[in-house]
Amino acid sequence: MNILRKTIGVATLSASLLLSAQIVIAAEKWDMALAYSATNYHSKIATEFAAEVTTKTSGDLEIVTHPGGSLFGGSEIFGAVRRGLTPIGERLISALSNDDPLYEIDSVPFLATSFGDAHKLYEASKPALIKKLDEAGLVFLYSAPWPPQGFYSIKEANTPDDVKGLKFRAYNATTSKVADMLGMVPTKIEAAELSQAFATGVAQSMISSGSTGYDRKLWEHVGFFYDVRAWLPRNMVIVNKKAWNRLDKKVQDVIRTAAATAEDKGWSEAERLADWYLEEFKKNGMSVKPMSPEMRAAFEKVGAKLRDEWLAKIGDSGNEILSSYKAQ
Repeated sequence: MNILRKTIGVATLSASLLLSAQIVIAAEKWDMALAYSATNYHSKIATEFAAEVTTKTSGDLEIVTHPGGSLFGGSEIFGAVRRGLTPIGERLISALSNDDPLYEIDSVPFLATSFGDAHKLYEASKPALIKKLDEAGLVFLYSAPWPPQGFYSIKEANTPDDVKGLKFRAYNATTSKVADMLGMVPTKIEAAELSQAFATGVAQSMISSGSTGYDRKLWEHVGFFYDVRAWLPRNMVIVNKKAWNRLDKKVQDVIRTAAATAEDKGWSEAERLADWYLEEFKKNGMSVKPMSPEMRAAFEKVGAKLRDEWLAKIGDSGNEILSSYKAQ
């Protein structure tokens, strides 16, 4: 009888442990790596996306966001997700242009300079982007733009000679090349480090959106913003494919729905805030104006050369995407 009771007790304990293990497996937690500050609209939308997934899966999948590069720095996020160090993260696509020229398409100068054209370019390039990420062991979720890129400078920039020798903050291959071709000195600096870089003179100029300058309060260090509208770069949210494949299909469907909502919000919010950021610059004493004809001509000359270089690198696939874009 004692042996029977012990056997039943062991079986009951084993069943309890198995049930507990199943509950642990079902309730999964994902840490989401974000490069930008918690107040940036990309981070806010990612946080809303994470909350929607957590709520609508009844906690079966909890996504916790880590903004400001607190989990991984911006330059580390893509590799961290790819290697499974974190299951999900957001990255500026064009920062990956050294990996493949496809990632550079949204930052080809003066190719798509309005929100409407930028969205058309996104739709034309999206199938190729999804395929490229899949080959890298990643699942694409959504992508949202930054406002049009303008030129920040600590001094007036009315002619190309005015900017020669300026230390230029670069965030991708395109911005590094722009700096080189205009006689500036590029240095790679992530968004989280911008305030200190301009405050200490490590950076004196850059091409970026109004959002970046607003988040870092760059009017404290930079006097001039020129509304170039050179391109509209995008961020993307990606998931490690192995982590994705472990999810129940119902959970995957919830994520896809939340991702579509986040993408719509991202495009809408970027467009809403584009001019608002520039008004905030003016309120805080920054000079905001269009580029002089001479400076714009210099930027467009550089842009034309970089477009030709990009097409030479990407080849037929790039021409196919551009044909699809122009057809829209």
